[in-house]
Amino acid sequence: MAKKKGSVASVLAFEKKLVPSDGYMYGTNWDNLNNTTPLKLVEKSVRGTISNRLKDTIANDPMKLNAEVEKANLQRVDSCSLSENQDTLKLHFTLRVLGNIIEPSACNESEFLKLYQEAVKSYIDKFGFEELGKRYALNLANARFLWRNRVGAGKIKVIIKEVVEDRDSNGSSWEFDAKSYPLKEFNIDDEQVLDLGKKIANTLSGDSNYLLLDIKAYAKIGDAQEVYPSEELILDKGQGNKQGKKSKVLYEVDGIAAMHSQKLGNAIRTIDTWYRDFVQEERAIAIEPYGAVTNLGRAFRNPKNKEDFFTLFDKFVKGDEELEDEQLHYVMAVLVRGGVFGESDK
Repeated sequence: MAKKKGSVASVLAFEKKLVPSDGYMYGTNWDNLNNTTPLKLVEKSVRGTISNRLKDTIANDPMKLNAEVEKANLQRVDSCSLSENQDTLKLHFTLRVLGNIIEPSACNESEFLKLYQEAVKSYIDKFGFEELGKRYALNLANARFLWRNRVGAGKIKVIIKEVVEDRDSNGSSWEFDAKSYPLKEFNIDDEQVLDLGKKIANTLSGDSNYLLLDIKAYAKIGDAQEVYPSEELILDKGQGNKQGKKSKVLYEVDGIAAMHSQKLGNAIRTIDTWYRDFVQEERAIAIEPYGAVTNLGRAFRNPKNKEDFFTLFDKFVKGDEELEDEQLHYVMAVLVRGGVFGESDK
């Protein structure tokens, strides 16, 4: 490919193309999934024990240690559980897939925009978003979006329906046994996953303006078992803030326990197995410009290795050098994620 010239736009932004709603949580029974009740948060007041790492001066002195342990560790926390006669969690949300990725939501450099559009057209002509569509579909099929609620579940069923505006026509539908689909491997040849992936890919490629999916997941976890809505980040923990007095505040919408749309979206875009250390790590990570995984405190795509999005995106648009197929998939997946990617002119 001939070298193309042009500076990166200082104003450059892309809207996200995978738009999940919040996820609403209900209790039900595996033998009668149609009978559901909204799950409510319950506040508990508990007395915990001292379990944090202590200074050596305290840990090595029995009297000081006993005095520390005797201190009351009083906590107020939110919790959420199934009722005593329910054994299954239902999570319900919708996912909107948008097209027109060829048009940034903001771009102040006409020359750069032209180069970008040429590069995207070339990618669509070659791949058609089939690889990304399959990976997004697999993360719906395996119920990765259940997060901690997936762990230890005996059975998990995912039912997905295409929502269509024309009431006289029926949209496509899919049903998955989530536990039969892998979390680490994306090279699968499953007819259901490929069919759903093709729907997503066609929308991302621009064959249709949007796709709306209605998603219901059922996880059999046991009678009265605890479930895990999203946890709220409380920035102001002053005494004047009623929520701030709790050590754990869970998310709810109109009295129904829920999961953040951001958390669902993070799970759906956890498709990056193309980073350098994947073989050693054996974990897919969410699509991020620097491969950031906050709970590990690591950035798996360090700019020093020239694997970060910005390095690859510049090459992708300007044509400075040919990218490998996996690098192209990664760049396009970040654009599907959306964000502000302009280059500062300061």
